Amino acid sequence: MKRLCIINVVGLTPKLAEIAPHLRGVGDVRPWQSPIPAVTCSSQATMLTGNMPRDHGIVGNGWYFRDTGEVRFWQQSNRLIEGEKFYQRYETAKLFWWFNQGAPVRWYATPKPHYGCDGSKVFAILDKTDCALEEQLGPFPFFSFWGPAAGLPSSEWIARAAALVMRTHRPQLTMVYLPHLDYDFQRCAEQDPARVLEVDRCAAMVIEAADQIEAQVVVVSEYGLVPVDQPILINRALREAGWLEVRDGPFGEMLMPLDSRAFAVADHQVAHVYVQDRTLLPQVRQLVEQLPGVAAVVEPGELHLDHVRSGELIALAEPNAWFVYYYWLDDRRAPDFARCVDIHRKPGYDPCELFLTSKLRAAIRVAQKKLGFRYRMDVIPLEPQLVRGSHGLHPAAVDGPVIIGPAPPDNMVDFPDYVHQLLD
Repeated sequence: MKRLCIINVVGLTPKLAEIAPHLRGVGDVRPWQSPIPAVTCSSQATMLTGNMPRDHGIVGNGWYFRDTGEVRFWQQSNRLIEGEKFYQRYETAKLFWWFNQGAPVRWYATPKPHYGCDGSKVFAILDKTDCALEEQLGPFPFFSFWGPAAGLPSSEWIARAAALVMRTHRPQLTMVYLPHLDYDFQRCAEQDPARVLEVDRCAAMVIEAADQIEAQVVVVSEYGLVPVDQPILINRALREAGWLEVRDGPFGEMLMPLDSRAFAVADHQVAHVYVQDRTLLPQVRQLVEQLPGVAAVVEPGELHLDHVRSGELIALAEPNAWFVYYYWLDDRRAPDFARCVDIHRKPGYDPCELFLTSKLRAAIRVAQKKLGFRYRMDVIPLEPQLVRGSHGLHPAAVDGPVIIGPAPPDNMVDFPDYVHQLLD
């Protein structure tokens, strides 16, 4: 039986791969084309199905659910992806890739906190590997997977978990997600080679285990991050035009999508603009096109995004700009979740969650928690100018996503056929 291990090194580019000896040694290094938006969920869905977003339906990391009137990000249900996934043909271990819940695979592990009826949350993973990962490796370092403390420990833990699963079960197909480069490359304008060497050492643990079970290794990435210095406050502009509605209340202003004639779902360098009053389409387009930092406003079909989940218009940023979800006009009326790490409640992607207002404030909040007091972990700054890296477009090839393997394809839509060739 042929075996394959796919390592997804988030943020790896052809240029960065040249300084990563273990990753570079896997095979031919080739840039490859992602969909737009070049973001985690859309890119992974294209890799898994060989389809563009118009067909698989994953139009971003989040979108507006028109039937419930909610913007939801980072959904985990595998059933959201329309179409067959390449791993359905094989005995697969799928480790920390997205859309893991309900995936038709033999083994998987994914982040999944426990939620209490009183609003409390206990961090944990959903472990369906039959390896008792947290018993053998210690608790998953959840706070290093996302948030102000995001860093190396989560990728190291995932790499050790992948090696354990491979040695225990010898899967025909193993899929491993290493997010390390995503963090500092959004925090910092300069891409420190030390981060690349760190994730390379994580990959080395996986590659060693793959060699032991005689599995071919292929390395992929979803996008390359580029330096940015211009936030685009698209929703504030739509509100000032009178098209975006909010409800003020005890927890700040809340976006009211069902009542808004136009609003945007910001997702890195791409924004879906939902125009529920179609008579406003020309005016909305003109307003967004004139915002500083906006490169173009197009119809979804021009980007293979013509799916019911997409906005009526798609806004694309200039290479140095990115879209901010903020819709309030006064920070004193910002919703309470805005200053928290709250990826499922925010109606847009928020990279400011990688920063802290102050370590002292965070320490006070942790002390309140340990003492049993009611508290709010409001430690995230409302300062989008802090963000120095983003993605979502098609940068120069050397700065975009990469695939490393034997004679790899140059487009994500060809990846399922490539996997089948290697395994069949």
